[in-house]
Amino acid sequence: MYGLKIIVACESPMSPLRLLIPLLMTAGLLIAGNGLAGTLVALRGVEEGMSASLIGLIGAGYYAGFIAGCWMAPQLLRAAGHIRAFAAIAAVAACASLALVLVIDPVTWFVLRLMSGLCMAVLFANVESWINASVGNETRARSLTIYRFVDLGAVTASQYMLPLFGVDGFAIFAAMTMLMMLSIVPVSLADRSNPAPPAPFAFSPRRLWQLSPVAVAGSVAVGLTGASFRSIGPLYAAGLGMDVRSVATFMSAGIIGGIVLQYPLGHLSDRVDRRYVILLSTLGAALSGLFMAFAAGGNTGLNLIGIFLFGAFALPLYSLSCAHANDRAAPGEFVLIAAGMLFFWAVGASIGPLFSSIMIDWYGPAALFRFTTAIHLALALYTLFRLRSRAPSGKPARRRWAALLRTSPVFARMAAAGGADEAGHRSSRDKTKAEGDKAAQKR
Repeated sequence: MYGLKIIVACESPMSPLRLLIPLLMTAGLLIAGNGLAGTLVALRGVEEGMSASLIGLIGAGYYAGFIAGCWMAPQLLRAAGHIRAFAAIAAVAACASLALVLVIDPVTWFVLRLMSGLCMAVLFANVESWINASVGNETRARSLTIYRFVDLGAVTASQYMLPLFGVDGFAIFAAMTMLMMLSIVPVSLADRSNPAPPAPFAFSPRRLWQLSPVAVAGSVAVGLTGASFRSIGPLYAAGLGMDVRSVATFMSAGIIGGIVLQYPLGHLSDRVDRRYVILLSTLGAALSGLFMAFAAGGNTGLNLIGIFLFGAFALPLYSLSCAHANDRAAPGEFVLIAAGMLFFWAVGASIGPLFSSIMIDWYGPAALFRFTTAIHLALALYTLFRLRSRAPSGKPARRRWAALLRTSPVFARMAAAGGADEAGHRSSRDKTKAEGDKAAQKR
């Protein structure tokens, strides 16, 4: 009787998604801790008397470490396996986070954030390759959607731990460390699988530039502006006199805004030349930045509206740029593009916080969005130039757009597999329908 129940449960169509629950819990805890860290470092740095440019340099260190971690991940997972590698690296990341409050020093913070970036890149590659190996073709698209919403919910919710614990004591760092340490528990106790490690992430910057200069420029621009928002946005809000709760709401509004137009713009780009949609999104981000820099002033309500619109237009640019590069790619180049786009994004992300923070030191908080506006206007002009100098992709069937996270090339590979599965199912349905119509005509 009990054996029969077990067999039925295993054959349930929902069981593949149930098996993901430990991994999604792990991802949520990890993402929450990491999302909290970016905002906390900026606000605590202000409390400790650090200049904006120093905080920007510390923020840039995280992304520099992230670049290294992306290429270390496959080798580490191959050597140690998923569970042991995750436990070890999560422990190092947690220690690096807790050490921030033990040693209040800009140079030490830079090194610690560099370590955190490296660790997070490995951890994200670990979890995402684990999820990819745990789902089948029939549930991959749903799994990706759930994972995206876990990411959004975890980052947004973690911001409100700031007003709950405050930024000027030990408690908030302890809470952040606990989130990272707790992320080890679900995969250690509830999942005994040990999937194959991801393949190395090889790419050619020159080949990617040849495929699509607009995609490369878009990826760098997203790195410059997105990382500036995540690392320096708290300084902007605090500089306007917002309290910690308002800063948390400000950051959450930008993050939530990033998903509102993600799917409408993506589906529109499947129907027209993607460069027009990239141009539309870029101009929307530039106009939102202008509003923030020159119209919002110190009004909290206007700033929340402005940052929501900024996120809505600016954050989809990465997925749109990746989709545009894939339109021109040869079969088998998707992983090359995923790794290359992530690399160019990380290069921009390791520069953006430093430049935008220096501008805040020189010209005040509004300079953050003058910086992002300048980047977006430059991208818009370059996109216009490419529209006039290069014809649209001549491929009869382009790869469909997919909303991507900038966590590891594994996620892009999952999206590629999901898109291929969907295309295969759609092609099979069309073929079956055509054969049925043909048989009906014969009858």
